[in-house]
Amino acid sequence: MNHLFVDNLTVIDFAYLDPTRGLVGESWIADIILGGELDEQGMVFDFSNVKRTIKQVIDERVDHRLVIPRGYAGLSWDEDTPDMFRWALKDGSEIVHRSPDEAIVWLSAERVVPSAVAALLETELKAVLPANVISVEMNLREEVIEGAYYHYVHGLKKHLGNCQRIAHGHRSPIRIDRNGLRDEALEQRWAKRWEDIYVGTEEDVVRRHVDDHGVGYVTFEYEANQGEFELTLPEARVYMLETDTTVELIAAHIADELKREFPTDSIRVKAFEGVGKGAIAAR
Repeated sequence: MNHLFVDNLTVIDFAYLDPTRGLVGESWIADIILGGELDEQGMVFDFSNVKRTIKQVIDERVDHRLVIPRGYAGLSWDEDTPDMFRWALKDGSEIVHRSPDEAIVWLSAERVVPSAVAALLETELKAVLPANVISVEMNLREEVIEGAYYHYVHGLKKHLGNCQRIAHGHRSPIRIDRNGLRDEALEQRWAKRWEDIYVGTEEDVVRRHVDDHGVGYVTFEYEANQGEFELTLPEARVYMLETDTTVELIAAHIADELKREFPTDSIRVKAFEGVGKGAIAAR
């Protein structure tokens, strides 16, 4: 059997639910190996079609979605609102989510791990690839990051594409320069502050409440062109901005915060949104 491979085919930016970490933003790089017989062109699959066909499946099934492991015992549904579910966390708090179907993907597993998501995508790909392609092997991996990074989730209701989904996310490096020199201590401080965080905007908050156990919650709700979205999270797992949460505004916020802390210093923040892209703010 012949094999074709494409490394760094695409990056999947998404969010998933974890029993301990809660709502986690993630970015995985996708590598693909196709095995099969050669076609009339002497190819397993035309390279010009690989990215278009395979990336389309990845984008439609996982990218910018919330991945939910159906096998988790702490998952439950609201009887009065079928599109709303509750996710019980190990610390006794919970996450409540409601969105259109296209904003989520159900995973037949107890936990979200790369191999389980890869298996789902392999099954989807086998259904759309030519008959001469006999095997599909997908490898999902994190970017190797030398330095500080954080996992964050957000939603951009004004975005016309899939970024409008209220729970999608990224695993993102951050670079901070102070007076022209890299400040790794500040990078680590922000990475710790934004470890598994939801970055929300005040404009989308519809209520705050404290439950019977003293846990504070914040609920975000908005309507975008894909439908109605709602998300309730423990307030301790949320970082609030007065603005929207685009990466440009995130970089500007961090730079402004640092400038307030060090008013006489020059500050430059390079905030990534997943792999290889982001925004720069200088103060």
